Amino acid sequence: MTRNSDPDFWHRARNHLVRYGGSFEPLIVERAEGRFVYDADDRPILDFTSGQMSAVLGHCHPEIAAVVSDYAHRLDHLFSGMLSRPVVDLATRLANLMPAGLERCLLLSTGAESNEAALRIAKLVTGKHEVVGFTQSWHGMTGGAASATYSAGRRGYGPAAPGSFAIPAPNAYRPRFTRNGELDWQAELDDGFEQVDRMSTGSLAAFIAEPILSSGGVIELPLGYLAALKRKCEERGMLLILDEAQTGVGRTGTMFACQRDGVAPDIITLSKTLGAGLPLAAMVTTAAIEEEAHARGFLFYTTHVSDPLPAAVGLKVLEVVERDGLVERARLAGARLMDGLRRIQARHECVGDVRGRGLMLGMEVVKDRQTKEPAFELGTAITQECLKLGLSMNIVKLPLMGGVFRIAPPLTVSDQEIDRGLELLDAAIARAR
Repeated sequence: MTRNSDPDFWHRARNHLVRYGGSFEPLIVERAEGRFVYDADDRPILDFTSGQMSAVLGHCHPEIAAVVSDYAHRLDHLFSGMLSRPVVDLATRLANLMPAGLERCLLLSTGAESNEAALRIAKLVTGKHEVVGFTQSWHGMTGGAASATYSAGRRGYGPAAPGSFAIPAPNAYRPRFTRNGELDWQAELDDGFEQVDRMSTGSLAAFIAEPILSSGGVIELPLGYLAALKRKCEERGMLLILDEAQTGVGRTGTMFACQRDGVAPDIITLSKTLGAGLPLAAMVTTAAIEEEAHARGFLFYTTHVSDPLPAAVGLKVLEVVERDGLVERARLAGARLMDGLRRIQARHECVGDVRGRGLMLGMEVVKDRQTKEPAFELGTAITQECLKLGLSMNIVKLPLMGGVFRIAPPLTVSDQEIDRGLELLDAAIARAR
């Protein structure tokens, strides 16, 4: 009998946990190491989602564990008005890595928190309040971030923040605007801002965007789109905020996804990957914006702002990523993974599309390649078969889209582990069908 069915454990889980999303996996995770998590039977499960899309160095990296142990013993948490060396060192390191001009940093705990800070500072500096995002976006579950989140979670919670607008993200697989049979993203962007201009009261403060919309179905903004989006913002006196919670710190094959496009936004937010799975986030902006915000009395006290322990972790994450060449590794491993997914697509008619960049890839499952009708039930079945075979996969289900697997193993994943994951995924699809 499997130890994962421990009746006392599941009885207490049912009685004492708040269910915050989908159902829990039918296993008990006891430990994790590298690219694997281990259940109560000590069965290895290959993690192709980096935990919650965060563990870029894999699980329980020994150097990260050493930093946590060190700072837990001598400098963990401080009054928010005090500073420590790890905080200043991490802010300095991020400023040196960022696109030109982004040099002032606020260190926080979660992605939602960093997006709250970005939206708050944008509203204060511009003196405006309207925020535009993508209809498939996910920026967090706190007030302002949730108001700019459109992929899920909007129904039943009352009104969003006033001035919350959205335009469609450019989806090459399911294009709304086409020219010669291809996505015409410029026409779609123009149309989106025409609608925004009609709705706006003249108080447009910011546009917030993910370079690759993750929970929105792994939708990559085409080359040229970010530059065009920035021009739209500049024309209206808006700030451009890029949420690189999942695309930052090397995952897409550049340190930050926007660097491929040569676009420097007004604000970048980081989380997930910066702490490699531990709670650390950052908002990084220009000196001019920070100076103006400070002059206007910018306030963002939180309990764990500028905490030394997570800052020290972030420094070690950046050190390991650079020292071990993991940005380039993400590019090469991503190419290997993409090639394998395309071979799976060629074997299975239910795989409608594979897309993404580096080690942030998506695989969309459909009932029919011609109609592109979503195959939600099949996607769920594939997920279940993957877990039975020892592969952890994550699927998002969105209206007007198919079930999309978000495939994002740690940057430390080996070629052998990539090949093994592809083998298990191929077998799971065959079994699910």
